[in-house]
Amino acid sequence: MEQNFNLYHIFYTVAKCRNISGAARELYISQPAISKAISKLEQSLGTTLFYRSSRGVSLTEPGEILFAQVENAFQAITQGEEQLQRFQKLGMGHLSIGVSATLCKYVLLPILQPFIRQNPHIQLSIACQSSLETMQALEQGTLDIGLIGAEDDMSAFVFEPLTDIQDIFVTTHTYLDNLKERIHPNDHLSSRTAFAASTLLLLNKENITRRYIDRYLSQENLSASRIIDVTSMDLLIEFAKIDLGIACVIKNFVRDELAEGRLVQLKMPVSIPARKIGFAYAKSGAIPPTVRKLLSFLQELEVQKAIQDRSDR
Repeated sequence: MEQNFNLYHIFYTVAKCRNISGAARELYISQPAISKAISKLEQSLGTTLFYRSSRGVSLTEPGEILFAQVENAFQAITQGEEQLQRFQKLGMGHLSIGVSATLCKYVLLPILQPFIRQNPHIQLSIACQSSLETMQALEQGTLDIGLIGAEDDMSAFVFEPLTDIQDIFVTTHTYLDNLKERIHPNDHLSSRTAFAASTLLLLNKENITRRYIDRYLSQENLSASRIIDVTSMDLLIEFAKIDLGIACVIKNFVRDELAEGRLVQLKMPVSIPARKIGFAYAKSGAIPPTVRKLLSFLQELEVQKAIQDRSDR
């Protein structure tokens, strides 16, 4: 194919120049080499492509037919090269990210805003789904990267830690006061006693966070009088704020509510161990350039944060 391509390139150039000497100058090869290439192409096609004369060459009817197709092919190649150059110059590309609704709102969005400002020509696809679904999609190759919580078995992925998160139990002062009035009106209400008598608000069982919390509850022999499964962290927070029960939420996401007293943290005998969240991508296969850009951008953010933290001391 490479040899035929060279022959067609010579044919195309001769047809445009309408003489062999002009084509030789454009291609930086000798006139005899061009004549030999044209003859070879004519022999392989079994037809005459040019009329030769002292004034130059002109296309025969078969030559005109071939030239029309070859011209389209070379124009398509030229356009492809131009598009590729523009793609590389502008930093274009596509990046697909899998993330839960909670991590999307509280973690991914603050990252994407400056990332897209720096890389405006990257096209994004965001799949809001459970972390389990994201991990499955990464293994199947239908997603480039995922923002997830670290699991015990991450052997199929490269995991780039982003930050630590702390799961806590929160409720309102009103809910605790009502709980105390019902069970121990005159005594101190311990967190374990309050927990056992409360309505516990948790993410649904398909969620990785829920499985993590269930393990903690089992290890610490903790139970509640009733459990309500909720589909999102935002709803857990809102339900806790209207005195519906004790919710297990990520502390990083309710700092304002805790600081303002709208929620209060229930101190447990043993705190839930902190977890790591970060970006994961499959070990198998090549890393897309857009993923490399995102990871490089995150490293830049870490450096900038470290410099800022040092300057604030």
